Amino acid sequence: MKHLCIICMIFLSTIVRAASPVQGLLERIDKGASRKFVVEQVKSDTDFFELDQKGNKILVRGNNPVSIATGVNWYLKYYAGIHLSWNKMTACLPDILPPVPQKERHETNLTHRYDFNYCTFSYTMAFWDWERWEKEIDWMALHGINLPLAMTGIDVVWYNMLEKLGYSKDEINEFIAGPAFQGWWLMNNLEGWGGPNPDSWYKQREVLQKQILKRMREYGIHPVLPGYSGMVPHNAKERLGLNVSDPGLWCGYRRPAFLQPTDPRFQEIAGLYYKEMERLYGKADFYSMDPFHEGGNVAGVDLNAAGQAIWQAMKKANPKAVWVAQAWQANPRQKMIENLPAGDLIVLDLFSESRPQWGDPESTWYRKEGFGKHDWLYCMLLNYGGNVGLHGKMKHVIDEFYKAQSSPFGKTMKGIGMTMEGSENNPVMFELLCELPWRAEAFDKDQWLKSYLKARYGQTDPAVEEAWELLSNTIYNCPPQNTQQGTHESVFCARPHHNVYEVSSWSEMKPYYNPEDIIRAAGILLSAADRFKGNDNFEYDLTDIVRQAVAEKGRLVYPIMTNAYKAGEKKLFDSASTRFLELILLQDKLLATRPEFKVGSWIEKARNLGNTTEEKDLYEWNARVQITTWGNRTAANHGGLRDYAHKEWNGLLKDFYYNRWKIWIEQQKEQLNGSPAKDIDFYAIEEQWTRQNQPYSSQPEGDVLETAKEVYNQIK
Repeated sequence: MKHLCIICMIFLSTIVRAASPVQGLLERIDKGASRKFVVEQVKSDTDFFELDQKGNKILVRGNNPVSIATGVNWYLKYYAGIHLSWNKMTACLPDILPPVPQKERHETNLTHRYDFNYCTFSYTMAFWDWERWEKEIDWMALHGINLPLAMTGIDVVWYNMLEKLGYSKDEINEFIAGPAFQGWWLMNNLEGWGGPNPDSWYKQREVLQKQILKRMREYGIHPVLPGYSGMVPHNAKERLGLNVSDPGLWCGYRRPAFLQPTDPRFQEIAGLYYKEMERLYGKADFYSMDPFHEGGNVAGVDLNAAGQAIWQAMKKANPKAVWVAQAWQANPRQKMIENLPAGDLIVLDLFSESRPQWGDPESTWYRKEGFGKHDWLYCMLLNYGGNVGLHGKMKHVIDEFYKAQSSPFGKTMKGIGMTMEGSENNPVMFELLCELPWRAEAFDKDQWLKSYLKARYGQTDPAVEEAWELLSNTIYNCPPQNTQQGTHESVFCARPHHNVYEVSSWSEMKPYYNPEDIIRAAGILLSAADRFKGNDNFEYDLTDIVRQAVAEKGRLVYPIMTNAYKAGEKKLFDSASTRFLELILLQDKLLATRPEFKVGSWIEKARNLGNTTEEKDLYEWNARVQITTWGNRTAANHGGLRDYAHKEWNGLLKDFYYNRWKIWIEQQKEQLNGSPAKDIDFYAIEEQWTRQNQPYSSQPEGDVLETAKEVYNQIK
């Protein structure tokens, strides 16, 4: 009997190991890779991973699957020279992996590593299918993420809840936003824009969210589900007799109403919401709620009562649950959170790298007491609108992390967070952020960068190091006091006029580097290109850096063009404007070589989700509008939203931005020849493109290296 028990235990242990999410991850990286590793999970109160050798296999030990996956990633980067990134999540591992000469251990007391902004789900993930989501969850595990926002399919919860409250199908679809705009709907900014959604959309989202949550929970990742914070349709007073306040407008859009916490039906409606959430997706230990986001009017609202009502409803749904709130502008309001129990709230300090609210007195969004007794996470926003562009505060992000950790506010600092509005860009910065919790002491930016480059490209190269050192000290060295919203925006993407500097309305851009340095860095990197031919990470980065160089050249040519106009120099204006348009087409040609930089990839994902021509057209319209006008005429022109999500993408450059500039340039030529000045209705031009359905390919066109060389030779 004893022998039988031992055999059973061995058999069950084998089954558990075979079902390990880390082994599945290894097999997705490279078929057969799981046989080259030994994975050990041991109990520990501290998150840790260890790397060691066991025969000719690599031993990775950790306290949970995410810690182990983080160890796998560390090994692949720093021993095998394999960097798994958004541009490629597979690799060809050698038959015998490079050995670990002595045991290496990393641990962290930062228990939470958060991922995503509501906006990420719209600017990047609006049209992802399970295949793409599976890769992202693997990426999260490899980078130590254990607390991601999970808002896919929450519209199904709302649909069913509103139906129970007596709303009709048409009324519900007037409230729920379309696929590319749900982030702002769930942040209480707008209703209905981008819809109405077909029935198949809701069925699709429910299935997808269940797949996402299943895989997250297999890893031991804690999904953060959107909780109930008082949002109701704007007509809830008339339809349901509710006591609501009007939060006002957001960028020209009517916001949903806010259900007053004193209304006797607040807890009833919140209960309906959580009951439906649990039925569909199970309970969560973390719920994200952000009432009054981005300027929402709080007049007439008892903020303490609102905080208590939201907290009580969450606790009734799950007594163990923790509220997750975004620190952005005035939120979370102090009066709303001050009487919540310690441990029941985690604040995401959303823009820690530029406008920290954790208590840094040098911040323009300084909170003297930080978040008080409440836990908080050091977050990096970095990217706004999903804009394409090199940008960062590399050294500052490192320094500020350790500064915060060692400050009096470090006692309540419980982790880090990636809170980018758009993802799949600037991998170097997000790689840096994700490593911070696992490095016990402050480290040198330059040394880290060298190790990153060796990991990313699999080998060292003096020219590569020189190029990246130049980038790290210029475009990735945005001054600490600079509060600009993401990348230095490309002039190509701006609505044309004579004083273009920023593209989007709230950019806050200031010159902080020399454009010629970026062009020079691209040239240095190109000098090493032949040695890295076929290296996917190198070719992605090369494309991105040469793209940036072309954008910088455009910024240098633009004032020549406009000054020539102001001086009445017809020939100079003609030659400068011709050159400017040529640069847009050069960038378009370069970006055609990589699917990540093609508008066709974005539109194709959107259309692939549709089951009928009508559905495909709706999703494509959502995709096109979001990256151009963003909203209707009022929101685009007067709400400040047009071009907020602009993209330097092949296809979009040629057919949208080039066309817009060409129309403007032709008008300027007419005026130089004596024609009267007249306004151009840019919105009409832009809207026309959003309603088209001409096909765009997602397939790469041309050789990356040869095209990059050709393009660079025409700008240097």
